[in-house]
Amino acid sequence: MCLSIPSKIIEILPDNYAIVDTMGVKRKVSLDLMPEPVNIGDYVLIHVGYAMTKLSEEDAIESIKVYEEILEKLDEEEGKLHKEVD
Repeated sequence: MCLSIPSKIIEILPDNYAIVDTMGVKRKVSLDLMPEPVNIGDYVLIHVGYAMTKLSEEDAIESIKVYEEILEKLDEEEGKLHKEVD
């Protein structure tokens, strides 16, 4: 399964690259496959190092909230497993 977490463009680089922030992790991605122009502050979905789709800030923030809820649930489950093992 492949999940694409919305990433915010924080810097546009030469040669059609950008630096994005994905839930606090910054990385360089290619903009070569983007069907439309992007700007700093836009949210994009990334697949194997390529920005593929731009999405609205509202949709991006909602998606990030869902991912954060998933991570919280996984942390809770992991904590329960550790208590059961101890």
